[in-house]
Amino acid sequence: MKSPPEYAIETTGLTKRFGTTRAVDGIDLAVRPGTVYGFLGPNGAGKTTTIRLLATLLRPDSGTARVFGHDVVRAADAVRRRVSLTGQFAAMDDDLTGHENLVLLSRLLGFSWNQARGRTQELLAAFGLTESANRPVKTLSGGMRRRLDLAASLIVTPDLLFLDEPTTGLDPHSRNQIWEVVRVMAGNGTTVLLTTQYLDEADQLADRIAVIDHGTIIAEGTSGHLKALVGSGTLHVRVSDATQRSLAEQLLAHILDVPVLKESDPAALSPRTNVGDAPGATSERVAHALAELSRAGIAVTTFALGQPSLDEVFLTLTGHAAHPGTAQQEAHV
Repeated sequence: MKSPPEYAIETTGLTKRFGTTRAVDGIDLAVRPGTVYGFLGPNGAGKTTTIRLLATLLRPDSGTARVFGHDVVRAADAVRRRVSLTGQFAAMDDDLTGHENLVLLSRLLGFSWNQARGRTQELLAAFGLTESANRPVKTLSGGMRRRLDLAASLIVTPDLLFLDEPTTGLDPHSRNQIWEVVRVMAGNGTTVLLTTQYLDEADQLADRIAVIDHGTIIAEGTSGHLKALVGSGTLHVRVSDATQRSLAEQLLAHILDVPVLKESDPAALSPRTNVGDAPGATSERVAHALAELSRAGIAVTTFALGQPSLDEVFLTLTGHAAHPGTAQQEAHV
């Protein structure tokens, strides 16, 4: 009997070009079965194009990709039988109800009428959609639509689920609901490849994370490993008078001899502690810096020393932030 493959996803030198643009530029991946793998990067980084290559919706220009041991080019049908894809936008008929959409899709997947209705009821209950099941999809909230789209992806439980930015545009409550669904699916053995712009999302859900920028993986590892690349920690400081932030920035940069990030809060700063500092040395340096701020007449309302966020990791690795913005979407995705 043939042993199961070691990896759910395995790629070597995966490349895809659109004209002169390398949307995916030599990506190597090794994703173990039953894990959540985070693919982290901003718009245009190559996340969606990579998923479309792995889901056999695009053909790579070079390199290889295997899904549960099946080559995505030579054995595309075998790959499609093992995977399901939830894209960035809900793929539902707006004029049908949620119930009707799921029954229709179940029938298209080969279920009998009774089986389709039964599976639909199971999914509606599992995703908290029973009460809204008979409403037209166009009347549902963004969170409900995303949950319905996820339910549609699980009519036949896949071995591998591609989730392409599943919580984009959702409110915090809806995001938490989607996160819980992902945790349950992974707990039941489904491998999940999750692309996201949200750093806290990758931090919350992923067993391992690949940071991608301009079609290239620039770092890979656990959340803790990636944070360790930045340093032993980050000091978060908020001054009581926002007009003194520039002076505080200069003093902290001089005393700590590290870059100081200006946060969106006009009174907040985040100096990064040195990578080589031992924990005790870090505490001493921070205490000295805070004392110097006080001597300079700069009042601090709050301060905290903790692990750097993944946002700070991305900034360190790429030189720019990874927050969602108005950047143009990837071509052909």
